Amino acid sequence: MTTLDEVRTFIRDLPDTATVASLQEEAASRLLELDEARRPVITPGRTGQINSGIRPASLRGLTGTVQQPNRTGTRFDFLLTEEATTRLRHRQDPDNASRSRMT
Repeated sequence: MTTLDEVRTFIRDLPDTATVASLQEEAASRLLELDEARRPVITPGRTGQINSGIRPASLRGLTGTVQQPNRTGTRFDFLLTEEATTRLRHRQDPDNASRSRMT
């Protein structure tokens, strides 16, 4: 097995930026593969509830349907249910109404 010091030495000895960039892209790809097993399965069309880890707090507990992901697949649009939209409208602070405009 290759040691971390050997990997660092190998990287320092690479001849140019293109080679280092290629290695960096491969490392990023490998990180995504390793992380993929830990990610929840999120697909468009699934229903869900926004958890407690999101800000602003007014979005916590709302329900809806997962929509399309962004280009990297790390974030998704989330279409709120009619009930959740109504609850959100009633939670809005009049002083911050421009921050979360509901249409």
